[in-house]
Amino acid sequence: MEGIISSILYFLIGLAACVLGYKIFDWITPFDLNKEIDDHNMAAGIVIAGIFIAVAIVVSAAMI
Repeated sequence: MEGIISSILYFLIGLAACVLGYKIFDWITPFDLNKEIDDHNMAAGIVIAGIFIAVAIVVSAAMI
C-alpha cells in the first residue's frame, strides 16, 4: 500500500511541475500559447510538447 501512495504522490508532484513549467513558459513568451494552439499553430504545439517532456525528465531524475 505504501508503494501505491508514493506513486500517486509522485504523479501529483510531476503533474504540478508540468503545469507550473507551462505557465512559466507562457508567462515569459510575448505571445499567448493558448491562442496559438487554438489557431492550430503546429510549431507552438511542438514547443509545448518539448516543455512537458523536458520538465518530466527533470522531475523523473529528481525523484530517483
